[in-house]
Amino acid sequence: MLKKADLQVNTGLSGLGWVLSWFSQLYDSRIPTSVWIRCQLVLAEGFTNAVRHAHKGKPADLAVDIQVAVFAEFVEIKIWDLGDPFDLEQKIKDISEKVDLESPGGRGLKLIKDIA
Repeated sequence: MLKKADLQVNTGLSGLGWVLSWFSQLYDSRIPTSVWIRCQLVLAEGFTNAVRHAHKGKPADLAVDIQVAVFAEFVEIKIWDLGDPFDLEQKIKDISEKVDLESPGGRGLKLIKDIA
């Protein structure tokens, strides 16, 4: 493992800039830039989903916990929220079967899965 870091951010989309800034400090030149950019996208989508969906209607002081571990061959990103549990694999399958190309959202989990 090259680097490992944890971050806790209050729920709110205003925290996304802080999350991405924190993530950029973990960059290691052994990771190809194209891979790093995809990881940045996964992190942004995951954090945004936690705020918009898992914490929807919940107190603004709820935390989203993030852990990133950078290895020579891959980057591991973990995101924890305090939302209700759900079957992630089933949700991704459901989304894949009914993609609405006209919808402004609803593809984040599929995008995360495709990149991962």
